[in-house]
Amino acid sequence: MHELTTNDGVRLAYRDSGGDGVPLVMLHGWGQTQEMFRHQVEGLASGRRVVTVDFRGHGRSGKPRHGYRVARLARDVLGLVDHLGLDAFDALGWSMGASVWWSFVDQHGTGRIRRLVLVDQPAAVAAVPWMTETEQHESGALFDVAGLLELGAALAGPDGSEAREDFVRSMFSGDTDPDLIAFVTEQIRSTPAYAGVPLLFDHCAQDWCDVLDRIDVPTLVIGCGRSHVDPASQRFIAERIPGARLHVFPASSHFPFLENPGAFNAVVEEFLS
Repeated sequence: MHELTTNDGVRLAYRDSGGDGVPLVMLHGWGQTQEMFRHQVEGLASGRRVVTVDFRGHGRSGKPRHGYRVARLARDVLGLVDHLGLDAFDALGWSMGASVWWSFVDQHGTGRIRRLVLVDQPAAVAAVPWMTETEQHESGALFDVAGLLELGAALAGPDGSEAREDFVRSMFSGDTDPDLIAFVTEQIRSTPAYAGVPLLFDHCAQDWCDVLDRIDVPTLVIGCGRSHVDPASQRFIAERIPGARLHVFPASSHFPFLENPGAFNAVVEEFLS
């Protein structure tokens, strides 16, 4: 584990496997940690350089009282790749991590990204009032603004711990290994409500549809047939990004890299290679 300090003084914890070739920078989702990718750091092609990081407010990184916006996380990622001297890299984002890459592209372009992998993230999470019904459906919106406010209030309230655990369980489907649910639940406990709630609101209120057709690097979009994220929303994203590929894991929930790491790694490795 290594550390760097952002330009606004926040300590970020990251791992760098130090392998050869084009580095793969992997970004986790809301409330989670880089431990989500425990099967990828060594499970991808032997010798591949893999970089993972805990976002501010998450995992082993610092937990300041400021900066809980997707745009700020994207600036932190820019600081990470600058710190490592990565002029060219592959990028993978899962859930909110995909949104962070969309924000990165929106602000800094794709000049340093060789290939992009987007895993199970709607283009818009909340159905904001200015979207038409068709746009809400295509983007994969999971709830409306009232539902977002209700979720935020529950997470920030006196029963926030229980609300976080319920939120985690809602992302799994079928007969999931209870040890896996316990692992994911434990990771989410590292994010305090003062960090997680405003970040979740900012994350869910974003609509990234206008970024998709500006992505001009080879892109793989991964959906999951048993996720709370509608696989049709992943098809929509793949159709909007020029030349993008789509792969759906029919039996996976929101965590394909944990539930079926061998198959996930094979799909990602084939695309990156």
